[in-house]
Amino acid sequence: MTAQPAPHPVQSAIAPVSMADYAADPAGLAAALGASFARYGFAVVADHGLDMTAIQAAVDDAKAFFALPADTKMKYHEPGTGGARGYTPFGQEAAKDADVVDLKEFWHTGRDLPKGHPYRAMMRDNLWPDEVPSFKPHVQAMFQAMDRLGADLLRAIALYLDLPADWFADKVDMGNSVLRLLHYPPIPADAPGVRAGAHEDINVITLLLGAEEAGLQLKDKGGRWLDIAPPPGALVVNIGDMLQRLTNHVLPSTTHRVVNPAPERRGFARYSTPFFLHFNPDFEIATLPSCVSTDRPNRYPEPITAQDYLLQRLREIRLL
Repeated sequence: MTAQPAPHPVQSAIAPVSMADYAADPAGLAAALGASFARYGFAVVADHGLDMTAIQAAVDDAKAFFALPADTKMKYHEPGTGGARGYTPFGQEAAKDADVVDLKEFWHTGRDLPKGHPYRAMMRDNLWPDEVPSFKPHVQAMFQAMDRLGADLLRAIALYLDLPADWFADKVDMGNSVLRLLHYPPIPADAPGVRAGAHEDINVITLLLGAEEAGLQLKDKGGRWLDIAPPPGALVVNIGDMLQRLTNHVLPSTTHRVVNPAPERRGFARYSTPFFLHFNPDFEIATLPSCVSTDRPNRYPEPITAQDYLLQRLREIRLL
């Protein structure tokens, strides 16, 4: 068997920020992350402490699921639910105002809620594929690890915003967060559209692992598309629209996309695992007073709950 050629290295526009000294110097991490977010809306985070063996186990199970026959995968698709849980097939999601759909399929896992919890009306039960027995424990473990890391990153973001370090803690502890397991299949030369059209994320922050195939790009303030190519094992973190709204664009939610590969890489699939960290559904997104000034008037004088904002945006991207 011929070995799969390695992808050509891509020069990343963003230098990594290390979390190795987070405990000793939280203010230093906050300043480094904040500077990257303020400039790009993105940061690349190294030394984050995630167990990459456990992460790879979840990714391997995702690959096994996506390799199942289409009819089998469709058993786990729930039409009309916004793709909140389970499988979303090709041809469903599109970037806002796009003419064509994205070239991808994905699986969503969310937070497990106890019976009787008031958020159960807004957060569905998870689905689990019988055909991949280890999928549930591996993916649950990855969700929990990403949720914990997201909370740590929000502590640094709070410090950057001159808020108490634990300001976000009770606002995301039962958030409507989702782990998305993504499969972009090989691309034919005449494929319409791109793997993921230009868009901004809906949520608070997104934590992205994987993506051994290149393609992720952000649009800088000058309108140029810049490549984001994290070192192996590093994490890409970006600001979502909910945090942009809360901070009155002090932290910007930057347009990004996943472009189709170079001709020599069209035959290879791309997998990635974004974790979309959300506020608790009833959290009211009201502009932080500290982010409003004469030079920065309030863009969002009317507050909106996280749940109402989420539903509004899901309709725009054709998932509702």
